Amino acid sequence: MDMRDTVVYAIGDVHGCYDELRALEQKILLDAQRFRGRKIIIMLGDYIDRGPNSRRVLEHLMAPLPKGFLRVCLAGNHEVAMLAYLDGYLSLDPWLAVGGRETLYSYGVDPAHLANLYASSEEVDERIRETIPAGHIGFLRTLPVMVCSDEFVFVHAGIRPGIALEEQDEADLLNIRSDFLAAAHRLDRWVVHGHTIVDVPTLDGRRLGIDTGAFQSGRLTALRIVGKYGRLLSSRD
Repeated sequence: MDMRDTVVYAIGDVHGCYDELRALEQKILLDAQRFRGRKIIIMLGDYIDRGPNSRRVLEHLMAPLPKGFLRVCLAGNHEVAMLAYLDGYLSLDPWLAVGGRETLYSYGVDPAHLANLYASSEEVDERIRETIPAGHIGFLRTLPVMVCSDEFVFVHAGIRPGIALEEQDEADLLNIRSDFLAAAHRLDRWVVHGHTIVDVPTLDGRRLGIDTGAFQSGRLTALRIVGKYGRLLSSRD
């Protein structure tokens, strides 16, 4: 991605927090008025699970943006888990345990009620898969896992140190924690990521994590980048 003459707003993990996303986007629209050139919003993944409005978040991300903006939505590990369940590679309980229950509630589905209605887990799975709109599933299948420029990497979880970007393992980009966090000072580009919750985003070496745990803190965070300069924006400022 060419970031010349571009203002980038990276947004951390939304996790079903639709109201916080809309509030943060209003801040971004106001902030962006002072800049010319291209404006891009990069969503860092984990739009679903845990928070109350996963369905509305996905519908919002699928809708057109305000004029003058582009948006890139990256995949997070929670989107991948949902697809793994819908495709039959993951059983229901592990997804429910990481926040899938709240996602299903947002679609009007109560998995405990379905379990009482149907004798087999296969029937429960079938009812759930019928409920999720095909357009939402299609959108999740299109999500890339990383966006790069000459100086920046935008990714959900992080990158494996010492591995070229084009050779990174997708599972690392979606899930890595300790190996990446421990190597922050050895990175050769600035890495902007989510996945690991922080109270206050703080630069660590050449990485900045901006997941402020919106589903529990009520604070969704964005990082605005113009050239080499960054500024944080919050849904609750």
